[in-house]
Amino acid sequence: HVQLVESGGGSVQAGGSLRLSCIASGIKDSSYCMGWFRQLPGKEREGVASIHQSGIITYAEYVRGRSFLSKDNAKNTLYLQMDSLKPEDTALYYCAVVLSGYCYRFEYRHNRRGQGTQVTVS
Repeated sequence: HVQLVESGGGSVQAGGSLRLSCIASGIKDSSYCMGWFRQLPGKEREGVASIHQSGIITYAEYVRGRSFLSKDNAKNTLYLQMDSLKPEDTALYYCAVVLSGYCYRFEYRHNRRGQGTQVTVS
């Protein structure tokens, strides 16, 4: 049973930084994709960044250069470091996994997601 538990959200001023963490358990697939997506009420969800088991990392253009994705395999933890935060980054951020698959549109194709962690930038 796959579980994802996020933490690290909060409220910061514009220009500040946050690091989101996602602890994963129960993933047994040899090829999978993990990533972060975000969603505001009434708006389409947006993929933020993803990493395939092969090591390929992809960033959305609206966070590229400001966000950095990393994965600690020993701790089964996915991190999203977000710098130079802007008010438009405010959203509920979810960690998600696509089992036995690629990262394309993972924000919609995921098999499991966490409970979400709120990021508010003022």
